[in-house]
Amino acid sequence: MPRAHLRVESPLGVPGPALELPDLPDRIRARELIRTHVREEVARHNLDGSLPFQGLVAPTAAEHSLNSAARRTGRPALDWEEQADLAERAFEKQRFVLIVGDRQVESLEENVDLTGEPEIVFVKLIPLVGG
Repeated sequence: MPRAHLRVESPLGVPGPALELPDLPDRIRARELIRTHVREEVARHNLDGSLPFQGLVAPTAAEHSLNSAARRTGRPALDWEEQADLAERAFEKQRFVLIVGDRQVESLEENVDLTGEPEIVFVKLIPLVGG
C-alpha cells in the first residue's frame, strides 16, 4: 500500500507543514484524498490545541469561538467532517488546487493513482478583488 506525502503551499510557494499518510490504496478518489488529509490535520490539531490551526481551510467563526473555550478547558474543538465538507466546497470553488505528481486534479470524483508514492501538493489560491 502506498504512502502519501502531502503538503499545503501558499500561492507564493511557501510550504506548510508536511503530512505523511501511510497505507493508502493504490487508487483513491480526489474527494477521499482531501477528506483523509483534513481528518489527519484536524486530529493532529486536536491533540495539541496550543498551536493555531494551519490546515487546508480555515475553521468557521463558530469553531474559532469554540476553540478559544476548548483551549481553556483542554478539550479539542474542531470537527473533521465539517472541515472536510468545507475543503470539498473550497476545491469546487477553486480556492485551492490539488497537484499529484506532475498533474493537476480537476474533479472530486477523479481517481488519483498513488503508485510510485507521488508528491501531493495542495496550493491555496488568493481570490482577486474586482476581477
